[in-house]
Amino acid sequence: MSLRTTYRARAPLRVSFAGGGTDVPPYPEREGGAVLSSTISSYAYATLRPREDGVVAVQSLDVRDQVDFDVADPIVLDGRLDLPKAAIAGVMRLRGARRSSGFDLFLHTGAPPGSGLGSSSAVIVAVIALVSAHLGVELTPHEVAEVAARLEREDLGIRGGLQDQYAAAFGGFNFMEFHAEKVVVYPLRVPAATVHELEHNMLLAFTGSARVGDHIIEDQVRRFRDGEAASLEALRMQKEIAHAMKEALLRGEVATFGSLLGEAWTQKRRMSDRIATPQIDEAIDVALRSGALGAKVTGAGGGGHMVFVCEFERKHLVAEQLIALGMSVSEFTFSRDGVTTWRVPS
Repeated sequence: MSLRTTYRARAPLRVSFAGGGTDVPPYPEREGGAVLSSTISSYAYATLRPREDGVVAVQSLDVRDQVDFDVADPIVLDGRLDLPKAAIAGVMRLRGARRSSGFDLFLHTGAPPGSGLGSSSAVIVAVIALVSAHLGVELTPHEVAEVAARLEREDLGIRGGLQDQYAAAFGGFNFMEFHAEKVVVYPLRVPAATVHELEHNMLLAFTGSARVGDHIIEDQVRRFRDGEAASLEALRMQKEIAHAMKEALLRGEVATFGSLLGEAWTQKRRMSDRIATPQIDEAIDVALRSGALGAKVTGAGGGGHMVFVCEFERKHLVAEQLIALGMSVSEFTFSRDGVTTWRVPS
């Protein structure tokens, strides 16, 4: 290891098409979950520069905060940059990790927390991969995702599902199954023409507000534990739709994929009355009237990003209507690669 070597990493954000919610414990343990998602060309970025004074300095451009601590001291999770601090601590505990003489860690993400694109999990995946490279630990994508999921859900106590960590680690189009003791990731070989057609026909729109502190996931879990019939049926339908969308994707049936996306949203909003908002409902309504084949929120709901599959010749009309509602609209491309690390001379 040279102190003149700079380490870099990037982990992709994702859009979730169907099955979201079935990856949230305790549903996987009781009935088994299934999610279809893909990563996009927007990333969580991280840079690490070794230093020799025994200090770790973590700086985040997104929250405009910096924390410094001695590499030999216990890492304290106190609400300031806890995601990267937990990732650093987790990697340092791994077998085979060599001692560090300190480093600077700089973070930047293409979307804020609560955006519905899995940005928080992408950050922790990027930091795990980066610090592992610095400390000489070799991890597979599955191991990176496992460490990230354990740190987020157990060490940090953040409620949520398990799909985001695996999406960021593996990259590309994936069909994931969630069981009591394991997660199985099936990378999908989607025909290039289908990928191009989806990129041609899809839009991503930001509602203007992130989903923060609304307890949507807690409400969803409570309804499942209480055996609420509508929520249970919606979760089971989510799994069926995820399977159907996977088949449509592999067959290149983009119109069918779009209509199933709309059905996934219909079932998702039944899982909790906090998922939909008047703004989201209005956006989907005007989009469908303007030429969208289907649309849904990409995360837990309540805000963040929405994804739309449109008739290409009318996609511009959908975009105009969403912009008129005050939303930020963009086209996007899919990313085939999961978390990636590399080195550059300083």
